[in-house]
Amino acid sequence: IGTWSGTYTGSNDKGDWNIVVASDGDVTGTMHSDTVNENYAINGHLDRTGQLVAELTMPVKGTFNGNLNIQKTGNGTWNNNIPSPARSGTWTGEKDDK
Repeated sequence: IGTWSGTYTGSNDKGDWNIVVASDGDVTGTMHSDTVNENYAINGHLDRTGQLVAELTMPVKGTFNGNLNIQKTGNGTWNNNIPSPARSGTWTGEKDDK
């Protein structure tokens, strides 16, 4: 529960991200591309084990999946099928203290 943020890198794209995890596990947030200066919506769910499964949308179509742990760190993978060619990579981050 709370706000998490970090960075991502990969094939032909890099930037930062931030999400808010609600008490029911719903996840909403934004992934910002430094490469093309666009924002992508992150929407998904965090289960009790810390597994995050989310979609990237508007204007892209992809995934943002990984794990958030009790040590307040997280990591995972992302992919974006639009625009062509598809892009993918990894992300890391941590829980904000606020």
